[in-house]
Amino acid sequence: MPQQHQPSRSTSEQPPAIVVIDDDESIRGALDKLFKSVGFAVELFASPQEFLQSQRPDRPGCIVLDVRFPGRSGLDMQRDLATAKMQLPIIFITGYGDIPMSVRAMKAGAVEFLTKPFRDQDLLDAVGAALERDRARRAGEMQLAELRNRYDSLTARERQVMALVVAGRLNKQIAGELGVSEMTIKMHRRQVMRKMQAAGVAQLVRLADQLGIAAPLVS
Repeated sequence: MPQQHQPSRSTSEQPPAIVVIDDDESIRGALDKLFKSVGFAVELFASPQEFLQSQRPDRPGCIVLDVRFPGRSGLDMQRDLATAKMQLPIIFITGYGDIPMSVRAMKAGAVEFLTKPFRDQDLLDAVGAALERDRARRAGEMQLAELRNRYDSLTARERQVMALVVAGRLNKQIAGELGVSEMTIKMHRRQVMRKMQAAGVAQLVRLADQLGIAAPLVS
């Protein structure tokens, strides 16, 4: 009996979905049974094209993908997903794998490359790693979106002040560059720290780096 891996619901109310893409109906059925036995939702597709054309919600999960299909391969689909900015982690399974193929898949970001026949536990372990990767990515995206909301709450002047503060300017220098009093700059600076929830300049610099704020442009 395979060891159970419970789905994580920490970043979404929806349970993770394991997307299985394989043109062998018996393989799809076996994997559907395996994943449902440990509590996962499962979505089954017979080809990469069928998956790419499907209308499915953005939900946590990963893709278990055969390498070889008539026409476009699983490796082609991996590239297509990257181009389409679809970031579900991929676990490749194949009965015809070779080292160059596995190297190519892993370099392109695959979580695992399993050659049939493989142990159920090896696949479940790979799924666990893939779901953790997806959870971390989604958590990072949520944090960045929240940070962008904070930055959007700044006024145009506060953004100028923030850019100059993270560039290392002193209040007196900022006042001179913007043509206002040092007291006004201190007021703006306090507002920037409060709205960005930064405890100090070092933290503000880290937040600016996460936002990709470039060198200040001062008119």
